[in-house]
Amino acid sequence: MAFIRLVASVSVVLVASQVANAALTKRVTCASGHVTTNRACCALFPIVDMLQEGLFDGNECGEEAHSALRLSFHDAIGFSVHGGKGGGADGSILAFNKTENAFHANGGIDDITDGQFPFFLKSGLSAGDFVHLAAAVGTSNCPGAPRLEFMFGRPPPKAPAPDLTVPEPTDSVTKILERFADAGFSPQEAIALLSSHTIAAADVVDVTIPGTPFDSTAGTFDTQVFLEVLLKGKQFPGNGSQPGEVLSPLAGEMRLQSDFRLSQDPRTACFWQAMSIRLRYSYYTDNQQRMVTEFKAAMAKLQVLGQNRAKLIDCSDVVPVPKPFNSNIKFPATFSRKDVQVACPILPFPNLATVAGPAPTIPPV
Repeated sequence: MAFIRLVASVSVVLVASQVANAALTKRVTCASGHVTTNRACCALFPIVDMLQEGLFDGNECGEEAHSALRLSFHDAIGFSVHGGKGGGADGSILAFNKTENAFHANGGIDDITDGQFPFFLKSGLSAGDFVHLAAAVGTSNCPGAPRLEFMFGRPPPKAPAPDLTVPEPTDSVTKILERFADAGFSPQEAIALLSSHTIAAADVVDVTIPGTPFDSTAGTFDTQVFLEVLLKGKQFPGNGSQPGEVLSPLAGEMRLQSDFRLSQDPRTACFWQAMSIRLRYSYYTDNQQRMVTEFKAAMAKLQVLGQNRAKLIDCSDVVPVPKPFNSNIKFPATFSRKDVQVACPILPFPNLATVAGPAPTIPPV
């Protein structure tokens, strides 16, 4: 009987706690009908609609969405925890685009800065808020992606970021990891951020084939990129070997030199492999949940670099909820376990199913 009373008491406490927590999370209904946790966020819903309709071609996971995510990284990474570099996630790459577009590592960025600039002027937002809201909204259009955070209230940027702060595909692994460490990221967080390559494409590594994707499923945010980077290379997708690329396993797909080196380096190889597969109920499947969780956490950190988070407003609920994606990682047709270049000695690569049919040829995005 005493035990029953104890359980009842615990239940009452839990219910009271849940009611109290719900009361603390106030909800505001905007004039537009949207519901948010902070009235200041109401101003963002019309901007989200403008982005979706005008910039992202009606909620598409297309070139503009991919490029918006890339722009947010190139904007924020120009930062150092030791000082002496840029302002981080402040939108300087948009506000001072003539300067930063000229940096070698920002090749091809001018298309998205030119595309975003008219919408930025209409939005009334600071450059930093616009760049990072556009990245979160664009990413939400890709099935399987996480719903990224968005913190509102960045002040205008003061100056362009300096050159040579964005890692390049020709850089060594040591140089890449040192640059990420200088910005405050661990090797694992660096790899997590590279999850963005699942929906990304190369425009200027080989200028004869702009829009060449990095995996065979560029329209979905999935783990396939982590698998395909590990496969044996067979050809170059365009005009022969170019600086920053290595042989790709699939026709029409580009493999960055930096991605391949990171997948093989002992400092990052095991985490790279773990982002693609996991053992579940005695069989192997994709590690989609880990990939999106790690990416969301790393992006949340990236998008407030150089900012005082305590002075920003959490408006993450203005970001659309991405469509779910039930991924099922498989080898592309004609590939199998023997084609995997495994560099992690403690995590053997399993046998996976192979897609039937001829080897795919990947069209540009």
